[in-house]
Amino acid sequence: MTAPAPMDVITFGCRLNTYESELMRQRAAENGLSEDAVIINTCAVTGEAVRQARQSIRRTRRQRPDAKIIVTGCAAQIDPNAFAQMPEVDQVWGNEEKLDPQTYRGVLAPAGTERIQVNDIMSVTETAGHLLDERGLDGFGERARAFVQIQNGCDHRCTFCVIPFGRGNSRSVPAGAVVEQIKHLVDNGYKEVVLTGVDITAYGADLPGAPALGRLVAQILDLVPDLPRLRLSSLDSVEVDPQLFDVIASEPRLMPHLHLSVQSGDDMILKRMKRRHSSAQTIEFCETVRAARPDVVFGADIIAGFPTETDEMFENSLRMIDELPITYGHIFPYSIRPGTPAAQMPQVNGRVIRERAARLREAAERRQRAHLDALIGATVSVLVEKNACGHTETFAPIELDEELAAGEIHSCRVAGIRDGKLYGTRII
Repeated sequence: MTAPAPMDVITFGCRLNTYESELMRQRAAENGLSEDAVIINTCAVTGEAVRQARQSIRRTRRQRPDAKIIVTGCAAQIDPNAFAQMPEVDQVWGNEEKLDPQTYRGVLAPAGTERIQVNDIMSVTETAGHLLDERGLDGFGERARAFVQIQNGCDHRCTFCVIPFGRGNSRSVPAGAVVEQIKHLVDNGYKEVVLTGVDITAYGADLPGAPALGRLVAQILDLVPDLPRLRLSSLDSVEVDPQLFDVIASEPRLMPHLHLSVQSGDDMILKRMKRRHSSAQTIEFCETVRAARPDVVFGADIIAGFPTETDEMFENSLRMIDELPITYGHIFPYSIRPGTPAAQMPQVNGRVIRERAARLREAAERRQRAHLDALIGATVSVLVEKNACGHTETFAPIELDEELAAGEIHSCRVAGIRDGKLYGTRII
């Protein structure tokens, strides 16, 4: 008789989903769901992400015909019926339900469990205090880098985005809980922590006294002195508070790589997106940060082919990549998300969108290559992750010429570039 296959989680989308998938593994183990189940944690940021999730569900059923398939995440929260109608799916959970231990116990009940367990995410008002204990740490891999959720949800309503309807309104994890989680991670050998959420620059507005993100970051660095490296996930530059700017400028343990939610380099498109910044404000922010800390580099989310985008508007986005010190461009071809205001706007031809996305990627790749070229011959600090690979302070990927223990930080000399990433040697 063949033994049942172990429970598995398949993850799509953002770093927050990655974090929550490890929490789901922990919840499943704690509540007896340890085998013959696959949880698919979906993303809804683009139509392609939803398509890939549905494809994964069908593939999983073919590979594991006897497993219980559970679909959750943002796509499931927004359109649970679409997944419940798939014959391969046994249950659909919402984003709040996937973190509730009671949900996992219900899977094991002999009968009577509702197939769709998705409540109104907008009704969730408690802080997102879902934190891993030591039993959940192994999911982060080699005990090198770990994600810590500090915030969930979003109060903004960008015209292209469905994520608020998958995540609910913004709510923050109290600073004390965040600090204790990070202390726990450091005590268990982690050398780098990434603060993650849906809109982390909105952190604290719902907490007593409305402490901003800068205060939280300063507290972490002060109260966890043994943490060597701290990173921030995507930032909204116009929401960066003065204390956060001061920490970015002065604290070497805060890594000099900031990922910005730019979306477009054209002001009219930004207005139609209902963004809160202008292109000039983004450029000014980057220039001000670089003046205070010259080693800082930037990543950027940019959408190609937003409705009404003309050739001239697109060129403004293309030009921004060249004007900013962007080392990593996360380029999204615009994708219609049903129910959003942008879906009702005049659409750009799909072929044109793909061509524009390709040109943006080429420009971003040139900038990344220039950054890597500039590091040749330099001494960099590398967090080793696995297979002799790791990342520098600016998150440049690097491969070392010897096997080193994962989770260690070494000074290394960069020798050159191979297959799109640095290679180098540890300095003894």
